[in-house]
Amino acid sequence: MKNTPVIGRVASVLVASGQSPSRHPFVTAEAATLTLDHAGIVGDLHAGPTRRSGPREAWLPRGLPLRNDRQLSALCPDELAVIAAALDLPALPPDWLGGNLLIEGVPGFSRIAPGSRLAIGGGWGGAGRFDGSAILHVEAYNLPCRRAGAAVAAASGRPELLFRFVKAAASLRGLVLSVDLPGPITPGDAVVLIPPVTAS
Repeated sequence: MKNTPVIGRVASVLVASGQSPSRHPFVTAEAATLTLDHAGIVGDLHAGPTRRSGPREAWLPRGLPLRNDRQLSALCPDELAVIAAALDLPALPPDWLGGNLLIEGVPGFSRIAPGSRLAIGGGWGGAGRFDGSAILHVEAYNLPCRRAGAAVAAASGRPELLFRFVKAAASLRGLVLSVDLPGPITPGDAVVLIPPVTAS
């Protein structure tokens, strides 16, 4: 018996253009569409074929050029609502966390296995050949950090959230992605989850 494809929807798209009034440059702003190439989102601060090693790679010296496995950040509205409730906030907007994609309708979003793909757009529904616009590769779970906590604290006007955010967002911080197949992504596009192929 075939597994039923998991199909979600793009709720909104956002870009980190560097024009945000926030002092945190990764904070994003809503956009009408995302234009992707193999380096990521055209015009986004995180775009590029490489990135520099940093605190996430504690075993490496800082500043080494690495393949950019963090071209996009994706979040889930249900998970953001859980974090907001834990922080006593009425809502947690995805732009505060530098999200590029808000994807709804995919259960356990932050627990999607690395190596999975998100096939965006089209009407294929996971059966037959892909007829959509873009395919994203799930690289990793996006660990919550104090940098994001500082942005939440600043945006909410509540300094104590800098430290509370990391605990509240554990297992709910979303995913980092890279581009497999470039193309446009627009709110309303279908999202089909393609699990990784594993040895049986």
